[in-house]
Amino acid sequence: MAKTTSQHILNTAANLLGFCLFVITSLHIANMTENHLIDEFTSVIAVLLTCSCLFSFASLRTSDLEKERKLETIADYLFIISLVGILIIILLITLNFLK
Repeated sequence: MAKTTSQHILNTAANLLGFCLFVITSLHIANMTENHLIDEFTSVIAVLLTCSCLFSFASLRTSDLEKERKLETIADYLFIISLVGILIIILLITLNFLK
């Protein structure tokens, strides 16, 4: 049964999507968007997390075992890429405040 990680990916990716939207909103409120690529990069990560949520949800809803595994694998890879992207965002924000 391939539905071992889809539930966790869906929940965690949705929470991290909220983090990305918070970062984008914070940068726009602080008027820091014209100098930084952080908001554009965060937007890309938000799209990847949304896609991860969609593939994970589709994996949970399908009854075909092979299709379920493929969808879960895609969701897993998108989630890992997004996690690395969030790490980069955090590093960029930290370096920006250290200046």
